Amino acid sequence: MAITGECFCGSIKYQIDGKLKDARSCHCSRCRKVFSGQASAYALVESSEFTWLQGRELLTSFSSSPEYGFQFCSLCGSTLCGTYQGLPHGVTLGCLNGDPEVDIDYHLYVGSKAQWEILPHGIKAFNEGPNDAEI
Repeated sequence: MAITGECFCGSIKYQIDGKLKDARSCHCSRCRKVFSGQASAYALVESSEFTWLQGRELLTSFSSSPEYGFQFCSLCGSTLCGTYQGLPHGVTLGCLNGDPEVDIDYHLYVGSKAQWEILPHGIKAFNEGPNDAEI
């Protein structure tokens, strides 16, 4: 079953013909700004399984480094996906429709979380980014 998502105003829609993986929440100051919240909620996708259904011409892109970036709706400002070398790399969980059948597995950069944020007990959390052996 395909996973769909869209921006706040509904002008941009996409579909994922596969499963989401490696769902995480990052609490670094950069993610707080790009997601306009206490943290990100993000999962990886295979770019070959991602399709823009509507409104691709309304996307605005921002490169946070030479290879990585984000794409936003130019009308409502919703952060829709992260990119790697210009292709969708992951999606923001808040823009998904329905139940994507994924849980956030871990929290990153909790050592630099906002002072006003209180994390729940018992979550898998890393002060910085984990290495592959820790995930």
